[in-house]
This record gives sequence, structure tokens and C-alpha cells, in this order.
Amino acid sequence: MLAVAGLMTATTAGAADAADSAAKPAAAGTKAEFARNLDYAGDKLIQLAEAMPADKYSWHPAEGVRSFGEALLHAAGGNFMIPSFIGAKMPDGFDMKTFETSTTKKEEIVAQVKKSLEHVKAAANAVSDSDMDTSVKWFMGEGSKREILFFIAAHNHEHLGQLIAYARMNGITPPWSKKE
Repeated sequence: MLAVAGLMTATTAGAADAADSAAKPAAAGTKAEFARNLDYAGDKLIQLAEAMPADKYSWHPAEGVRSFGEALLHAAGGNFMIPSFIGAKMPDGFDMKTFETSTTKKEEIVAQVKKSLEHVKAAANAVSDSDMDTSVKWFMGEGSKREILFFIAAHNHEHLGQLIAYARMNGITPPWSKKE
């Protein structure tokens, strides 16, 4: 009986939390929407990076294809480099050409992914709302600072999908899939 009462209390509390969340509209605006989108991909990248065994960081599905660790570093490298087009400074000593192969150590790679996500968030927050439409030159030609932020989020999602496939090929279920 106590277990049932506890379950009902937990269920009621969970429903109340969900109702509170539904009643509060999400923050609007480019930066808030970008942050939610980046957090969605970034949180999953970190969960997956932490779930993959260290000995699988050098695994790659075929010759000439990035390893699991290299793909994570590629995503992180984009997070360090791409914001330079909207005015952010790249970290000292950062070199995109060598970054993907700079380490094979799981703990260092996970730390770089986390650091890169914070770098992107800081870069996005430094752009004023009125400056989002400012056009800048970048490797895709010319575009607004808003477009570059969208590209960064899409880039993280792209590599999240790649890394989910890598993990599953190695018998690793994404942690969030186990919860659902």
C-alpha cells in the first residue's frame, strides 16, 4: 500500500512538474532557441561520449573514415572555429587541421566537447539581438550571424547522428534510449 501511495505521489508530482513546464512558455528569440537546439544535441553528444568505452574511441567503420574520437573532436573543433565568423576568438593554440587527431584519450576528448559547447554558447550570447541580421563572410559565402548559429547547431546534430550509428554498431545503446 505504501508503495502504491509513493507511486501515486511521484506520478502526481511528475504530472504537476510537466503541467508547470507546459504553462511556462519557452524563452523566445534567436539566442534562446539556438541554445535549446544546441543543448539538445550537445547533451546527447556528451552522454554518448561518456557511454562509449575508451577502447572504442579509435574504432571507425571503414578505412579513411573518422574514428569515434575523431568525429567527436571534429564536432568540437567546429564549435571552436565556426563562431570566429561571428566575432568569437578561437582558443589559443587551436588548429583545426590537427585538432581531430590531437588526442585519442576519452577523458580529454569528452573535456574538449564540453569546453567547445560552452565556447559556442558564450559566442552566441555575445551577439546582440540587433546584430543577428548582420551579414558576414564565412566558408559558405555570405550569411547572417543567425544563419551561422543555425549551421553550428545543425553541425552538432549531424555528428550526433553519425555517432549514434557508430555506438550502435559497437553494441552501445544511447543512454537516453534506455530511459524511454
